[in-house]
Amino acid sequence: MSTTTARPKAPPAATGFRIYHPTVARLTARGLLGRRRALLLLALPMLLLVIAVAVRGLSQPDDTTANDILQGFALSAMVPLIGVIAGTGAIGPEIDEGAIVYLLAKPIRRSTIILTKLLVAIGVTMAFSAVPTLLAGVVLDGDSQNLAVAYAIAAAVASVAYAAIFRLLGVITRHAVVVGLVYALVWETVIGNIVPGAQTLSVQQWSLAVAGKLAHGGLVDSAVSLSTGITLLVVVTVVTTWFASYRLRLLKPVGEE
Repeated sequence: MSTTTARPKAPPAATGFRIYHPTVARLTARGLLGRRRALLLLALPMLLLVIAVAVRGLSQPDDTTANDILQGFALSAMVPLIGVIAGTGAIGPEIDEGAIVYLLAKPIRRSTIILTKLLVAIGVTMAFSAVPTLLAGVVLDGDSQNLAVAYAIAAAVASVAYAAIFRLLGVITRHAVVVGLVYALVWETVIGNIVPGAQTLSVQQWSLAVAGKLAHGGLVDSAVSLSTGITLLVVVTVVTTWFASYRLRLLKPVGEE
């Protein structure tokens, strides 16, 4: 009596290219908005609003004060730090814990996984940075000189680039949070504000170019022009997204070895 050995089934072929996959989005959002991470995401926006209310309660509306707080805290510190939490959290923990192999075994293109996680990370970053920035601007100055709207849009634009950059870090290194914090606190918050040459390579300065175009009164200044800022924001987002997808393709799920 002859026996046959069953061959292992090959992984199902990936489906066609899609920008968004609802299952991947749901799992990513659930991971990002878990209790611990949600508290981290809420901490900085709440601090910004407390500062805005305190300043408004102690003084009259002032354009310069509003600009200093929205740029010095909201755009240069809060937005990149929220980007670190959302960008690295969108994929980093799955890779570190090995859970990503189960997702990679599904018939979903790696580019679709990366793009979906990027969209979720952008949405979370915008929600926890652009909206509080708008509210803080209104509290501080009643949107005088269009500062609240200008900085809210700048925060939203910066959220796209930060989410892409930190999502890439989550793919290429197990120390994505540490590297992201160093980048956010040292490069964007300190060097990007005071070193002329480095300002050209700062996401903060690129988004400030957008805010400067929208705000009135010449209060908002940037080290780069509007066209340069928008171009660099697009280039960085596209390049980091492509490279993250490429690196994810190098990860092999169980059964493909």
